[in-house]
Amino acid sequence: MENHEMVDITIIGAGPVGLFTSFYAGMREATVKIIDSLPEVGGQLAALYPDKFIYDVAGFPGVKAKDLVFQLHKQALTFSPTICLNEQVQDIIQPEDGTFKIITSKGIHFSKTIILSAGAGAFEPRRLKIDNATEFEGQTLHYFVKQLDSFTGKRVLVCGGGDSAVDWALALVDVASSVTLIHRRSEFRAHEHSLTQLKESSILIQTPFELTKIFGSNGQVENVIIQEVKGEHQNTFEVDEIIVNYGFITNIGPIKTWGLETTKNAVHVNGKMETSIPGIFAAGDICSYDGKPRLIATGFGEATIAVNHAKSFLNPKAKLSVHSTHLFSAPKH
Repeated sequence: MENHEMVDITIIGAGPVGLFTSFYAGMREATVKIIDSLPEVGGQLAALYPDKFIYDVAGFPGVKAKDLVFQLHKQALTFSPTICLNEQVQDIIQPEDGTFKIITSKGIHFSKTIILSAGAGAFEPRRLKIDNATEFEGQTLHYFVKQLDSFTGKRVLVCGGGDSAVDWALALVDVASSVTLIHRRSEFRAHEHSLTQLKESSILIQTPFELTKIFGSNGQVENVIIQEVKGEHQNTFEVDEIIVNYGFITNIGPIKTWGLETTKNAVHVNGKMETSIPGIFAAGDICSYDGKPRLIATGFGEATIAVNHAKSFLNPKAKLSVHSTHLFSAPKH
C-alpha cells in the first residue's frame, strides 16, 4: 500500500519518547505520523514490564510503566497524529526533492523530515546459561514481568545487579512471601537511593554469587543452588519463582543500512539531535553522544530539541522553541 499523504514529521518508534515527540511536534503545529513495529504503543515499557515503577520522570515520585504509557498516549492524541502499528520500517529513500520515502513491511509513506525514537531497537533478554533453564522459561523462570500480583505469596529469587533487578526486588517486598537478590559482583549498579532502600529492606542479598543449578519438575521451580563467584561457598534455597535481569541484547537492525553514522548500537547525533543525514533527527535510546545518561527523562528533553530543529529545517524562519503556556488557552473557571 502506498500512502501518498506527505507529513511534516514521521516518528519511527511509539515508545515513551516517540509519544512525547508526537505531542511536542503537534505543539509546533507540525503534521505527524508515528510508525512502530509493535502491535501497541509504549515500546519496552508496555511490552516487557507494564507493572514496573519508573522513577526518572519529572513530577512522578514513582509511576507504573503502563500508567505512564497511558498518559503519554493520551497526551499524544491531543493533536490527532496518524499512528501505524505492527509495521516495521525497512528502508528510507530520499528522492531528489529532498523529502523521504519510507518503505515499511506494509507499504510506503512520505515525509518531509524524520525523527528516530526506536529505543534500543530489537531486543531479547540475556538468558541463563544453565542446561535445564528452558524447562522453566515462561512458567516459573521469567525474563520479563507482566503482572506483579502473579508473585503474591511466592518465594522469589531475583538475579542481576542493575536498576531493573534492584527495582523488581524492591517492588516485590510487599507482594512476595520472601525475596532473595543475587548478583555475581560485590557491588550493585543501581541508583544510590534504590541501594539505600535495598539495604533497609527485608530482601536477602547474596553477593558475589550466581545461580548455577535449578531443580523442579513440570515447569515448576522447587529449589536452586547458588555458587560463590571465585569461591567455594554454595547455598541452597527453596524458591517458587525466578526473575532474571541480566540485561538485553539489542540490535538496531535495518537502521544500520540507511546510511546513518552509527556508534555501536546507536545513531550518532550532534547537539541539535541531527543525524548524519540532513532532515533525519533522533531522540531517546536510539541516539548517542558523549556524556549521555540513558534515562527516559533525557529522551523527553531530546525530543523537544529534535522537534524544534526539524521545524527549523522545514521553515528556517520558524522559532527554535516555544513556551507551552502560549499554546493553550487558560482553563475556564
